[in-house]
Amino acid sequence: MIKIGKAAPAFHLPATGDKKVRLSSLKGSKVVLYFYPRDATPGCTTESQNFRDACKAFAKADTVILGISQDPMKSHEKFHEKQALNFDLLSDESGDICTKYEVLKMKKMYGKEFEGIERSTFLIDEKGVLQAEWRKVKVPGHVDEVLAATKAL
Repeated sequence: MIKIGKAAPAFHLPATGDKKVRLSSLKGSKVVLYFYPRDATPGCTTESQNFRDACKAFAKADTVILGISQDPMKSHEKFHEKQALNFDLLSDESGDICTKYEVLKMKKMYGKEFEGIERSTFLIDEKGVLQAEWRKVKVPGHVDEVLAATKAL
């Protein structure tokens, strides 16, 4: 179970640029890990653009931004390039990490129920400890709120 003040669940996932990213290799930097439902959808595109545009401010606060969804790497690479993202996107096709972070929820669309990612963001400190979480994120103003929390850490 994920809990503020406890170690953030570890991950080792494929990332854009033909990389693999491991949470433990990011110790010494803060990490903003944002989970989003799907590449190239309106809300996810806006959220990713907002993080892209604030990337320099996060870097000044010694913070790495990572986006994560269950989309395959091919989709991530296209989305990453089209939006000129300046941070990595991670692919959790199996949903294992989404489950660890408790972001998979039952959703309804067009009368059908399905399991999908609930837009969520996590702030992890330099030691790998979860310091803040945002659930059921609404995109407008969200990145500014995360940046303020990051600077306050």
